Amino acid sequence: MRRRAIVWFRNDLRLHDNEAITNALRMADEVIPVYVFDERIFMGKTRFGFAKTGKYRARFILESIEDLKQNLKKIGSDLVVRIGKPEQVLAEIAKTYHCSWVFCNRERTKEEVDVQDVLEQNLWESGIELLYARGKMLYHTQDLPAPIQHIPDVFTAFRKENENITPIRPPLPAPIRMPALPNEVEVGNIPSLIDFGHEPFETNANAAFTFKGGETEGIKRLNYYLWETNAAANYKLTRNGLIGSDYSTKFSAWLAAGCLSPKYIYAELKRYEKERISNESTYWIFFELLWRDFFRLMGKKHGNRIFLKGGTHNKPLKQLRNNQEMFAIWAEGRTGVPFIDANMRELAETGFMSNRGRQNVASFLVRDLKVNWQMGAEYFESQLLDYDPCSNWCNWNYVAGVGSDPREDRYFNILTQAKNYDLNGDFVRIWCPELKDVPKEFIHRPDLLTTAQKLSYNMGQYPKAVVKIDKWAG
Repeated sequence: MRRRAIVWFRNDLRLHDNEAITNALRMADEVIPVYVFDERIFMGKTRFGFAKTGKYRARFILESIEDLKQNLKKIGSDLVVRIGKPEQVLAEIAKTYHCSWVFCNRERTKEEVDVQDVLEQNLWESGIELLYARGKMLYHTQDLPAPIQHIPDVFTAFRKENENITPIRPPLPAPIRMPALPNEVEVGNIPSLIDFGHEPFETNANAAFTFKGGETEGIKRLNYYLWETNAAANYKLTRNGLIGSDYSTKFSAWLAAGCLSPKYIYAELKRYEKERISNESTYWIFFELLWRDFFRLMGKKHGNRIFLKGGTHNKPLKQLRNNQEMFAIWAEGRTGVPFIDANMRELAETGFMSNRGRQNVASFLVRDLKVNWQMGAEYFESQLLDYDPCSNWCNWNYVAGVGSDPREDRYFNILTQAKNYDLNGDFVRIWCPELKDVPKEFIHRPDLLTTAQKLSYNMGQYPKAVVKIDKWAG
């Protein structure tokens, strides 16, 4: 009897460096690749009532699934697609088609762990084994110099402990050929945005970059950023930019969905350093991958705490409130602080925001508006193309002062930040068209304009600031 296995694709929507596929092909004669759109994730709500998966990420994942299906077809296989609860759907498929194993990459945060635990129990009842693989991180956890519970809670200590010591394993090759699906397997159809309650949409013309999901596009972007443009050689100089496609790598969305492996990026980066240039900028790309690993390890170490109001410190900030009115003003880009509004409008219109923007708007919500940081984290979860549980929630922990930052009182001077990173106001004018005629000396200080000046600059209904901007001017 031929041995059958399922490969359950989760946040690893690729063929390269996919340990679950590699293991399945080694152990089984027939492999059934499956992706289940979890109805709770694609049609559910967060605690504060946001869509768990907004339209931007939903479209990106749909594109990624279509690309994965086509790539599987090219090597002789196909992708089985379902909508439902993975712990039920996969158990039923495995039982119906007499599979011996289900292979998947292990996840570490609560919702995902709950699903895999119930699936494991459901499979066990039918004598089917769930076998885990690893593929989210740059480092292999068993290669780290200390067990998870002893990982430092400060990034700098983690970096120094690992960057020159811990080996990074080479990425696994993509399979060249896979066995055809058994004839009796029903493939199913890939759903549409409408199935998840979203209307089809066009990418905003002002978007810094047009993201398209899938392994093919992820590898294309990596090749472009390194080999075609040499943009990687200037990354450290440009990474705090706000406008355009190449100031940052833009790898994050493909990393979050698992269309790109961090080990594959690292291997290409090392090759680039060997063949082209090795400098502070290429190191800084590695540095960003280290941050990503660090936050995932914090999620493993601290578990549910990263989602709780007290963060990994377990010290809730009592001054923060679930202020719906202030939150809405922030989320809709109506604060009257141009740099904040421009960034929030970019997020709402594109599903993306620069790293510099994210730090500023998070600081503003928490430190200036005194709004519960969890509301911001959930809104980002809903809106971001590149949402990753550990990176998102640990970053919010960090900015709120309840996480991995040794400085609990970290505070961004928004006016200084605006002048440093958008000196002439070009970014603000893109996303706040009410301010397009305002001269650069007032672009970040509309509070200084007289009523007559506001009329002459056609400012229309741009709102009055909800905080005193001059508090940052001293």
